[in-house]
Amino acid sequence: MNLSSAEDVRALPRNIRVSTLANGMTIVTDRMDHLESAALGIWVKAGSRDETPQEHGIAHLLEHMAFKGTNSRTARDIAVQIENVGGDVNAATSAETTSFYARVLKNDVPLAIDILADILNNSLFDESELAREQHVILQEIGAAQDSPEDVVFDNFQNVAFANQPLGRPIMGTPTTVSSFKPKHIRTYLEDHYHGPNMVLSASGNVDHDEVVKMAETRFGAFGSTPTRPPEECFYTGGESLVSKDLMEAQIVMGFEGRAYHARDFYASQVLSTLLGGGMSSRLFQEVREKHGLCYSIYAFHWGFSDTGLFGIHAATEDADIPKLIPVMLEQLRLAGEEIRQDELDRARAQISAGLMMSLESPASRAGQIARQILLFGRPISNEELMERLNALTAERLRDLSSRLFTESVPTIAAIGPVSHVPGQSEIADMLGAPATIAAQ
Repeated sequence: MNLSSAEDVRALPRNIRVSTLANGMTIVTDRMDHLESAALGIWVKAGSRDETPQEHGIAHLLEHMAFKGTNSRTARDIAVQIENVGGDVNAATSAETTSFYARVLKNDVPLAIDILADILNNSLFDESELAREQHVILQEIGAAQDSPEDVVFDNFQNVAFANQPLGRPIMGTPTTVSSFKPKHIRTYLEDHYHGPNMVLSASGNVDHDEVVKMAETRFGAFGSTPTRPPEECFYTGGESLVSKDLMEAQIVMGFEGRAYHARDFYASQVLSTLLGGGMSSRLFQEVREKHGLCYSIYAFHWGFSDTGLFGIHAATEDADIPKLIPVMLEQLRLAGEEIRQDELDRARAQISAGLMMSLESPASRAGQIARQILLFGRPISNEELMERLNALTAERLRDLSSRLFTESVPTIAAIGPVSHVPGQSEIADMLGAPATIAAQ
């Protein structure tokens, strides 16, 4: 299921138009004439996995610093000018992308584009502003460390991708964040923010040609040389069991997932929903409703450009852990033996409904199209997505389950009362899976 193959290309709806600037930057608009507003932003194919060990946390710091003043606007000016028209502006950093986006009324699209261009082209990265924002991020890191659920997921990803950028927390560490100077941020921006690596996506009541003209003027100065792709990452599996005086143990169990371009990517998304995507899912019904072993349990699948993570999260008290883990593992084993058609239909309906509901939001649409272009090189129509979901069969999911949980080295992370949490090798034995991964 390679989305980039020629046979998969579908005609786009008339409301979606794509252009490319001379420097390789993609401009895409999704026109929604019935709206009075628009959502737009810049998505950059550079995130935490593009950092060197010495740069750990700099992508997230750049996201913060972009709003701290330019040659023509102070930090207050940026906030006041966008809020004077009732809009808002924000940013986000993930493992593989960084985005800067705004929501405004249709007549204020030029202002939003001007502000976004200004913060990416002309940010000062002032030393005093940097010191203040570093302090803010250190507080953000501290707050995350106070949350057992945040900690267990950080530990989970760290051992799943041991000694690799994908295994590091996006925010960085107090040591790395405190070490950065303005020159480091400028260097990172110059190295990664190039036209072929960037998408301006706008959804709502927007005019494509006008957006392209504004983009040519304001983003044409970005370099046209494609950036080097990040180092390939490999799932390793592992364990992190941290004893801490808590009422409940936070537990995350995982396996190697599927990359965005992999044949089983959509099947993995549907399988995670079927197993733990709602109150009707197998894990919720078996673990909570039938056995009462925890309040909340869910499954997830995270896709990246070259790998993925399939996981299950649960929180329960120490006394219930010896019962909880075997019940979870039994459900994984049974998924490899039987997937009922009604379960598949329900999981598919949940994903389809979620997709359609998100399309009612211009912000969701702008982000979705931008990420599709960065990942697959083109927008993907809703019809194509539905075709791919509808093509999945119960047999296909059963086959995936039989391989996913037995051929992958397990990952286990837990924090709290963990004396009864089995280690990686014990989980591998219970599933008949390998305890260690073959050398790359």
